[in-house]
Amino acid sequence: MSLSDLRREYALAGLKESDLDPNPFKQFDTWFQQALAAGLPEPNAMTLATATLDGKPSARVVLLKGFDERGFVFFTNYESQKGHQLAANPLAALVCYWAELERQVRISGRVSRVSAEESEAYFRSRPLGSQLGAWASQQSEIVGGRKILEDRLEQLTQEYQTKPVPLPPHWGGYRVDPQTIEFWQGRPNRLHDRLRYTAQTGNQWLIERLSP
Repeated sequence: MSLSDLRREYALAGLKESDLDPNPFKQFDTWFQQALAAGLPEPNAMTLATATLDGKPSARVVLLKGFDERGFVFFTNYESQKGHQLAANPLAALVCYWAELERQVRISGRVSRVSAEESEAYFRSRPLGSQLGAWASQQSEIVGGRKILEDRLEQLTQEYQTKPVPLPPHWGGYRVDPQTIEFWQGRPNRLHDRLRYTAQTGNQWLIERLSP
């Protein structure tokens, strides 16, 4: 079968304006809880797109680790490619895609670091191996071989056998404060439902339907 023959008809559900919560964060929570209830693998996986100051884009999958009316939170190495790009150009886009539910959510907005206290609290919740990995890896930097990483991890494992692993100064969270949030529901004949929230003054949101 050729790529041009790969297609899927979407027919699970529709999305009406009357179905939407006026608050996009509550609407996102509704869809996210439904993704959890459906038992989807890693329902918090999302694509994060960033760009350099001169507009060169890059994208990768990260994990959503929190959301509320302040925005959507993920954690990473501040010295990674995305960290450097966000330092120079603090705008980003997120895409959550739940194929089994024929849904996606697109989020775009300004990015800022979360507080040190938030980063510390999340770091403490991570498995020990993940804590050590944050120290072992110079994310996005060229490494001469996997053994270098494994040796570094072993060294750190020995060093922190009897004491807590500190939060690395180069590691922590980012929050995307959305300007727009779009909810997409697949529909037959590619006439999908697309409903977009755009931030207004006074914590209000404008809801508009977009052509598919």
